[in-house]
Amino acid sequence: MKILVIGNGGREYALAWKLLQSQSIEQVICVPGNGGTATLTGCQNLLLNVQDFDGIAEFALVNDIALVVVGPELPLSLGITDYLQSKHIPVFGPTQEGAQIESSKSWAKDLMESAGVPTPSFAVFTEPEPALAYVKTQVAPIVVKADGLAAGKGVTVAATIDEAQTAVQSLFQNGFETVVIEECVTGQEVSVLAVTDGLTVRPLLPAQDHKRIGEGDTGPNTGGMGAYAPAPIVTPELNTRIEKEILNPTLEALKVRGIDYRGVLYAGLMITPEGNPTVLEFNCRFGDPETQAILPLLETPLDQLLLACTQQRLAQLPTLTWKQGAAACVIAASKGYPGAYEKGKVITGIEQAQQQGAVVCSAGTTLKQQELVTSGGRVLGVTGTGVTIAQALSVAYSAMDCIQFEGMYYRRDIGYRVLQDEG
Repeated sequence: MKILVIGNGGREYALAWKLLQSQSIEQVICVPGNGGTATLTGCQNLLLNVQDFDGIAEFALVNDIALVVVGPELPLSLGITDYLQSKHIPVFGPTQEGAQIESSKSWAKDLMESAGVPTPSFAVFTEPEPALAYVKTQVAPIVVKADGLAAGKGVTVAATIDEAQTAVQSLFQNGFETVVIEECVTGQEVSVLAVTDGLTVRPLLPAQDHKRIGEGDTGPNTGGMGAYAPAPIVTPELNTRIEKEILNPTLEALKVRGIDYRGVLYAGLMITPEGNPTVLEFNCRFGDPETQAILPLLETPLDQLLLACTQQRLAQLPTLTWKQGAAACVIAASKGYPGAYEKGKVITGIEQAQQQGAVVCSAGTTLKQQELVTSGGRVLGVTGTGVTIAQALSVAYSAMDCIQFEGMYYRRDIGYRVLQDEG
């Protein structure tokens, strides 16, 4: 089979890398891919824009593509699945209507309310004045969210009422038409990515990521600076609760609305100090960097899993099998990220890093005269595996020591909460 992977980040590199381990896969084509996917054996890049649905469909039909796997949320929110399905091209990823679970926070909140899914109390505003007045009636901390897609950076956890009001004004000034103001719940965040064929839902290993740029989880939010799986906080009992109280009711609510949802149903959860799961947000695609920590542990062939979802036969697939142990991913970022950063810095040491036993997923990279250079904020994801999270992190950091590019920054405390517990 030939499979088309849409996107150009570390998540898409990880998907291509994992798909190529299957004996059924002849080739993976990444659209547009990155510098790493360009040199991955069995993979090639197709330099089309992810919004060029015509071009993607034409290539898929001419080249007998067996499946299109959509990585990022943007093309899903714009209806790439609907378009490709209209051409009878199999797609892993929800339709535009289903993708609203990520592209509209207010729509997702309404869905959760109708499903009886636990989520923080909230209010929705389309004008700044009522929103600012509402904030004054609340007790800080308070959460302010952009309703639409904001590349993982549209959420402010405001420590004061003044900060919340500034966040509200900023979102409206930056063109967001709807803002969600939400109760702040405390605890530990966890990502539970599940796959579904619209009838059955199967959770993958739970993961935890580090969203803040600074060590100790300080500073501005990013797309994610590291992740590890499985997250110890999600016990088998809690995993069962998440399926029963969150994933299954959400899928049922989607079906009630007539939405045939086939793809990833990704629940961003807060586990409260009492041990109860509550949904902070849903995403409609694989997480980044969670995918880089989850896929190295998956033993079930990824192509079988994704095809079972698109062909609505997930219930017939045997139970997913996983390697024993843990995986941890550390992100190497450009100096200045998540603000302005320079590009074009030569990257060295990846081969040596791989010799340490790590998987190095290219993200913000490009090939320039056969040299791999930086082209994005998050440049590489370096994943180690081991019996414990501590061992996995040791492999990842040993590999990271081999890699160099000017201005390279990475957090040295990924997994610190778990390490304290393991210690």
